[in-house]
Amino acid sequence: MTAPVLPTYNRASVAFVRGEGVRVFTEGGDAYLDFGAGVAVTSCGHAHPHLVKALTDQAQKIWHTSNIYQMPGQEKLARRLIELTFADTVFFCNSGAEALECTVKMARRYHHVNGHPERNQIITFEGAFHGRTLATISAGGQEKYLEGFAPRMPGFVQVPFGDRAALEKAITPETAGILIEPVQGEGGIRPLLTQDLKSLRELCDRHGILLLLDEVQTGVGRTGKLFAHEWAGITPDIMAVAKGIGGGFPLGACLATAEAAKGMTAGTHGSTFGGNPLATAVGSAVLEVVTADGFLDNVKDMALLLKQKLAALKDAHPDVIEEVRGSGLMMGIKCKVKNTDLQAAALDEKLLTIAAGDNVVRLLPPLIITAAEVGEAVDKLDRACRKLSPKAA
Repeated sequence: MTAPVLPTYNRASVAFVRGEGVRVFTEGGDAYLDFGAGVAVTSCGHAHPHLVKALTDQAQKIWHTSNIYQMPGQEKLARRLIELTFADTVFFCNSGAEALECTVKMARRYHHVNGHPERNQIITFEGAFHGRTLATISAGGQEKYLEGFAPRMPGFVQVPFGDRAALEKAITPETAGILIEPVQGEGGIRPLLTQDLKSLRELCDRHGILLLLDEVQTGVGRTGKLFAHEWAGITPDIMAVAKGIGGGFPLGACLATAEAAKGMTAGTHGSTFGGNPLATAVGSAVLEVVTADGFLDNVKDMALLLKQKLAALKDAHPDVIEEVRGSGLMMGIKCKVKNTDLQAAALDEKLLTIAAGDNVVRLLPPLIITAAEVGEAVDKLDRACRKLSPKAA
């Protein structure tokens, strides 16, 4: 019998019907501690009262008109994002992949209107993940996502992660920009060093190309700053944002300087549903929560606590855990066993985690996490590791 839903996911045999804070619940009432947050999406936790009110209030007014009309909710959210960031302008869409598509189009268009249409190549990095469209899987360059979808889209040149010599060699008169995640998510929670991010900004300035940041996973408070690039004290020219900005409601955005966006005039890009009244109402509510006094300070405190407890966990289970790495509440456990085995063992302990590349298990809890919940999660991981230890066999 054909599956009613296209079987493109290896789904766990558990379903959730309700969420509250950092927990989700099955129909039978079993509670799971959510340290995946829908892959860094539910930034404010499940059923946050402020987000629920924003959505339900808007749902009683208007859901959709069209981007051919004025959109007050978009204006409000865009102005707030501009106040909080480097950006002068914002394009709203529905997902990270769409935000990256806009980023690539904007970079190419920038050079086109400057009289250099040949500058259409984007440099990306091994291990990157930028989405599932034909363009973004080509940008990411990972064979497991490209297999069966040939031909690969042109316009992307990939270099090894952290290889400065290879990067400089890859820059040619056809280069439009450099696209990078401040912390690789799907690639295995591999952070870019602060100095390397500064060097990328300097390199782009020297060659007259654009710095393009994929902050789909790292953005909206995930690393303890509103956006991860702030740790390096630099700004990009264009930045893709999604996931946490909607708190669970589909929302993406492409932020840019006025200079980088000058080619994106009427008719050059669009979206039917992007920035609809429901999405932007929730997005504004998310920013109100995340930018409230003390919120990001608590994220930093919980991140430090989690890092310390994971270091102790590694010391306790050296036969299971090879390395702990990451930034803020975006942590990864590189495993000596199969990462999917640790993920499954954690699920048995009613802890949700996310697998990633490089044999890593990701921990991406809602940003509202408490010290008690951090401790509870690490206790569950400890029990999971005990089950997987060769000594327990």
